[in-house]
Amino acid sequence: MRLKKILLLGGLLSLTLTSWSQDKKWVEVAYDDCGEKGKQPHLVLGENYEMPAELSGSTAQRSCNFGGKVIYAFDKMDIHADYRMEVTFLADSERIIEIVADGNPVCESIHLPAGEVVKKTIDLPRHSFAYGQFVMVVNPVKGPNAIISGIRILSSDPGQLAAVSEESREALKSVQAYVVDTQVDAEQVLPTYVPIPASVKDVYRNQLSLNGEWLFSEQAEGEDWHRIMVPGEWCMQGFKVDSAAFARYQKNFEVPQDWKGKQVILRFDGVHSEYKVFVNHRQVGSHLGGMTPYEVNITDALQDGTNVLSLQVRSESLADMLGSLTQYAAHQLGGITRKVTLFAVPDIHLSDLRIQTDLDENYRDARLKLYVAVRNDSDRPSRKVSLKAVLDKHEASGSLNLPEIAPGETWKGWLEMDVKSPLLWDNEHPNLYRLHLDLYEGENSIAQIEKKFGFREVEVRGNRLLVNGRPVKLRGVCRHEAHPLYGRSLTDEEWKADAELYRAANCNFIRTSHYPPAEEFIEYCDELGLFVELEAPVCWIGHHANENWQKLNYKDEKYYDYVLQADMETVHFYRNHPSVIFWSMANESYWNKGFAQVAEYMKKADTTRPFAFHDQAYGGFNNQGSTAPIANIHYPGPGGYQEAAKSDRPMTYGEYCHLNVYNRSELVTDPGIRSDWALALAPMWENMYATDGVLGGSIWSGIDDIFQLPDGNAVGYGAWGPVDGWRRPKPEYWDMKKIYSPVKLHTEALEPARKLVIDVENRYTYTNLNELKIRWTYGKESGMSVLDVAPQGRGQLVVEVSDPSASNQLSLEFVDPRGFVADEYLIPVGEQKQNQVEAPARQRTKVKQDKSRIRIYGKNFTCLVDRSTGMILSVEKDNRQILSGGPWLMALPLTGGGCYPNHNAETPVFNDLCKGWKVTGVEVSEEGQDVRLKVSGSYDGFDGQYDMQCERRDPG
Repeated sequence: MRLKKILLLGGLLSLTLTSWSQDKKWVEVAYDDCGEKGKQPHLVLGENYEMPAELSGSTAQRSCNFGGKVIYAFDKMDIHADYRMEVTFLADSERIIEIVADGNPVCESIHLPAGEVVKKTIDLPRHSFAYGQFVMVVNPVKGPNAIISGIRILSSDPGQLAAVSEESREALKSVQAYVVDTQVDAEQVLPTYVPIPASVKDVYRNQLSLNGEWLFSEQAEGEDWHRIMVPGEWCMQGFKVDSAAFARYQKNFEVPQDWKGKQVILRFDGVHSEYKVFVNHRQVGSHLGGMTPYEVNITDALQDGTNVLSLQVRSESLADMLGSLTQYAAHQLGGITRKVTLFAVPDIHLSDLRIQTDLDENYRDARLKLYVAVRNDSDRPSRKVSLKAVLDKHEASGSLNLPEIAPGETWKGWLEMDVKSPLLWDNEHPNLYRLHLDLYEGENSIAQIEKKFGFREVEVRGNRLLVNGRPVKLRGVCRHEAHPLYGRSLTDEEWKADAELYRAANCNFIRTSHYPPAEEFIEYCDELGLFVELEAPVCWIGHHANENWQKLNYKDEKYYDYVLQADMETVHFYRNHPSVIFWSMANESYWNKGFAQVAEYMKKADTTRPFAFHDQAYGGFNNQGSTAPIANIHYPGPGGYQEAAKSDRPMTYGEYCHLNVYNRSELVTDPGIRSDWALALAPMWENMYATDGVLGGSIWSGIDDIFQLPDGNAVGYGAWGPVDGWRRPKPEYWDMKKIYSPVKLHTEALEPARKLVIDVENRYTYTNLNELKIRWTYGKESGMSVLDVAPQGRGQLVVEVSDPSASNQLSLEFVDPRGFVADEYLIPVGEQKQNQVEAPARQRTKVKQDKSRIRIYGKNFTCLVDRSTGMILSVEKDNRQILSGGPWLMALPLTGGGCYPNHNAETPVFNDLCKGWKVTGVEVSEEGQDVRLKVSGSYDGFDGQYDMQCERRDPG
């Protein structure tokens, strides 16, 4: 019921509209008389049988299929339609059976008493036919075998269902188990990322940026060159390249003279998504994958003077498809999208550095462990090579003498040191140290590495994730690399702004959906204090959202070489960042042997963190039994916390509570409905916070994924963000900030007193409230308070005021130790009187009517109503018309089926009115000093009534 009030200066009309409804129509789209030859077109596996005639039931009910399992398959299903299945059973002995689709039950187990006809109606979950095909397996739970007598499928779509092909029928008859190799060696598949030295002996500047202006050609051949900026997408700079074609980049550069005798390495932080690298027209390398770095040693291809660097780049590739990257962004992502760096290292140089910090059982002292690799690219054995490590802001140091390293070989080992009482890194206290690591040859330091890192330890205990020994609760958002004008190629301004905006909104966690971001953003997370789940660029493998899998087999082993590569590159490049507390192997993909094998590499590649796999940890959709240490569920619903409480693994809500975005027409028509979002998020978060098994969650999504193309078109996956693409907070941003607040006040109102006492809950994980600045204001009085409440504790804040009567509200501001306002409260004190105005005196309203019109009037005001239609003709005040016509019903279509959030800049305001209005009754009556009008009637497809109450007040 919706209530609308119209204030008429001297009169008030209240319109009450009833709710309206329509019924769904079901159409039979498939029928199988199980056990009857020629009448079971969808049967895949099962023997025919007819029950004895003495059993109750019709002939059709006595005929059945039976077997160790019975399989039926239905093809040509509309993934956007609704389907209902009616199944019939008649068993000669007691049985319990289950009906499974895609490895998951579609309903509760069904009990079949001996000799009784049992009928069951099942609304099929959409996941069971996500690829347009429903494969139904009937399994015995109790009893000699599976049995079924009849299947009838109804749908909201009249399209008839087809049988699967004979080839598919044979493939569906068997289900094969898989075995994975648990003895894998991750070191054999990890890429090489040489640590860039801060300085190199006898070199003035050992690294050069190749960002800036390049030459670009949309063609694979020829001399049609244009200027383009790097980093950047070519699409967002107005260029168009065929999806299957290679475009070209070219840039000239000179190598500094003092780099002679050094190894020169070229690193691309991101080129989308398949490319070949040439130096002086000689191919030096190639890479598949647009969201992970690649580097190559180009020393042998260099020449004196000017060198020519060129790339052949294709946007759409296997990597793009397996990451659903172009599909997700709704435009080509092709280009050199992240920074390009050229750097020099000595012939003998550090080729790997992994920083591990092991804390003692009290989480006080640490063992700093540096896994190092030193490579000899010279033509002679190394002599007297050593490493020396020093921490700034601490006296800890260590050194290591290396054995002789033969030319072309690499030595690998550990340098370890004890560190007493380091300041630990956590998201609330992002304490960073700088490691100085010198590589010596003899007495000479030949290269110096500097790396910021933090002392912190991540571990899984039962169904909780601990960081530095404390269980964490993740208040998160998902985040894309997105800008309306730059696409997925950002600048320092956006990376810093995003980290600051999310942190100021009381988010303590970022999920990097659905690929690794630029390293600069992760560095800001290290510095500012945000936990990170870093996701590999693998998305929707096997999932219906990527329509390629309707034709391709997602279990095909040929895809998993790239999946392994993408995951290993993600882990190895970002491993030294303390903000990264766990990895994600993939987004919304179907677990299978390929992923199970990659998971074994994940365990070996990084033993300091767990990892997640974004499927569904329970329920019927996309739940193939993944074994990642962190369980995941997307959009669990309000009761999800009850399922998570049963989990033996920490469970993260990888995506949850997305903003209103599917209902674009409604949002354009009535933006006020967006305020409903917080009403759902608030209770959901409270249940998540109170449940140990819920690790936390990441709201989908952190930022609008919308791009303004140079041709004027706007595309993208949707306006999901609490922050828009221009980094402007939306109303939902402030809802999220309040709901995620680490400071909760449980005092809703106070009585005037010199001591105002407020109940406070501290939801910080590591921060005592005495670290916060607490500012209060009461009337003209103000001050600062200190409150000693340990993390996860509760206490009372006492504010002393000199004059309790000076105000009727207490203002409180809580400033986080990192410098932003975590929360603000305004608590009412005593009786609340705000700008009160005495109600105008009530005047009598009168009514006159004839056969055609109803006249409702009072002093200086008249309302005319057409008796034949029940509609208002006009409302006048002081002889001036202020309303003409109505009320009219506007009903937005109730559209079911698939969800399409993709941005459309042309979404119209939906203002079509309902049609076919017929009035069935008009009643008018005087009630006290007011007049009430009741009109009933119907539109095409709707019926109901509205009430209008007219009252007049004299404002005096």
